[in-house]
Amino acid sequence: MNFYHVLPLQIRFNDIDLAQHVNNSVYQEYFDLGRLSYFEAVMGTTLAFDGLSMVIASFSVDFFLPVFLSDKIFVRTKVVSTGNKSLEMVQQIVGEGDSAPRAEATTIMVCYNYGTQASEVLPEAWKSAFSLFEHHEIVSR
Repeated sequence: MNFYHVLPLQIRFNDIDLAQHVNNSVYQEYFDLGRLSYFEAVMGTTLAFDGLSMVIASFSVDFFLPVFLSDKIFVRTKVVSTGNKSLEMVQQIVGEGDSAPRAEATTIMVCYNYGTQASEVLPEAWKSAFSLFEHHEIVSR
């Protein structure tokens, strides 16, 4: 799986738990940073929270290897499929020089209008932007 969006992450001291690795709850923050940066790179702007945007409907993560304070890590993000009102993203936390991810998340996001407080159809322009960024047509589900 090719990732065209990679964001370096800063591990903060308060991310570390008593086991001396990044606490599992912190990974959601790392994935959030990756998602926001991805949307900014693809759409040229950050997600708005006063009009049409995206909200998380489902989030799951698998943990494979720990991350420690001294590690240099990155979050890789991509859109793998779209639906009528939603999209599926895959993200990975990888260490510098790693071939395998330390953690991998799958997120379903729904197109949401904060003005009307209702879901909306995912704009075709957004779908096209995802396909262009990912260098291939995004699969519809």
